[in-house]
Amino acid sequence: MFLRWSIYPEQCYFVDFILKAPKKGSPVMKNIAPEILRQRLLIEAKYSVKVSKKTIKKFFFGLAKHLNMKVYGDPIIFSPGGEGKKINQGYDAFIPLIDSGFSLYIWSNAKFLSLVIYTCKSFEESEAIQYTHVFFKTRKMVHLKF
Repeated sequence: MFLRWSIYPEQCYFVDFILKAPKKGSPVMKNIAPEILRQRLLIEAKYSVKVSKKTIKKFFFGLAKHLNMKVYGDPIIFSPGGEGKKINQGYDAFIPLIDSGFSLYIWSNAKFLSLVIYTCKSFEESEAIQYTHVFFKTRKMVHLKF
C-alpha cells in the first residue's frame, strides 16, 4: 500500500511510503540514528488539580530538577482562549532543555493531560511517572516509552 504525503500541498512535494506490517518481534520504526541517544516517554492521565500557566511552569521546572535536567529557556505556554471546541480548551506548553524538552497538553474541561518527555539524556522513567502522578494528583494514568 502506498501513502501519498505532503508537507506543502500547494507546492506538490510528495513522498511515497510503502506501508508494511512490522515483522513479529521487530520495532515499528527503524532506528536510523543509533549513534544519537534518545529517550522518549509519553504519559497520559486524568488529573484532579486546578491547572493554570503558573501550575504548568511549576511542573516543568520541578520535573526538570527531579530528573536532573537543565532548562535553558522559559516555558512557552499557549491557550486557545475560547477558540475551537469546548472539549479542547486548555493549554499547549513546551520547555526547552539542554538535552531536548518536555511538551505538555492539557484539556482543562476533561481534566486530561498528555506529556511527552523527549531527551538526549537517560532518565528514570519511573521517576518521571511518579513525579507527574504526585504533582497532578492523577486518578488514572497510562504511559508508553518509545
